[in-house]
Amino acid sequence: MKATWFFIRKELLESWRNYHLLIITVVFVIFGIEGPLMAKLTPDILKMATGSGLTIKMPDPTSIDAWQQYYKNMTQIGIYILVVIFSGTISNEVAQGTLVNLVTKGLPRYSVVMAKYIVAYIQWCLAIMMAFLISWGYTSYYFPDNRSPHIWSGMWPLLIFGLLFVAITILGSSLSKSNYMGFLTSVVVFIVLTLLNLFKSTGRYNPIALVTDNIYLIKGTEQISHIMPAIWITIISTMVIIYLSVLSLKYKKL
Repeated sequence: MKATWFFIRKELLESWRNYHLLIITVVFVIFGIEGPLMAKLTPDILKMATGSGLTIKMPDPTSIDAWQQYYKNMTQIGIYILVVIFSGTISNEVAQGTLVNLVTKGLPRYSVVMAKYIVAYIQWCLAIMMAFLISWGYTSYYFPDNRSPHIWSGMWPLLIFGLLFVAITILGSSLSKSNYMGFLTSVVVFIVLTLLNLFKSTGRYNPIALVTDNIYLIKGTEQISHIMPAIWITIISTMVIIYLSVLSLKYKKL
């Protein structure tokens, strides 16, 4: 446990020195502001784009539009930015040989995997929560309606999905010395889960439901119990993938 805590501190320090925390802060602050702002300005932008000769009737934007933009940013751009940052977390260490001295001095290899996973997930939560709180503030200001009464119900699944997505990235990074393997593995898995979601029978069990059903949870038209099987599958899959990552690094030549 002491070895894992030591490596966690080392990883946090490196995230600060490599400007990862700064990049995450800047990018996700922008995402938090951009969601409700785009929802507010979209009708005006469309009117300007079509000119005065055409009349487009659009419903007034609501808080739902702002939250839709938030989750669109998180699932289409945000999580991939985070994966790019995490994708080389183990492969860089192996390629540069920086783990050799630590391991020969008694650092367990599982501590490396656990520490990197914990630090990566902390950054995931930091990014998602920071953008969420900013978006919440601006959405409440621009759209003081009652269209989205359960915003926290939509938020928790996204955080839980991060458990699996970060684990997949760590596994991909442990399989190769290439920095691209972690990113490629995550993208492939995300695409596969998205394709599986085309089958309605898999909806409640597919982890992708944690990032596709958020708006229904926010509006209250769907209860968290509906995707509870997907939540449990996500948690169990995460534990299995972390174990595979430990095995991968255990038998890897450093």
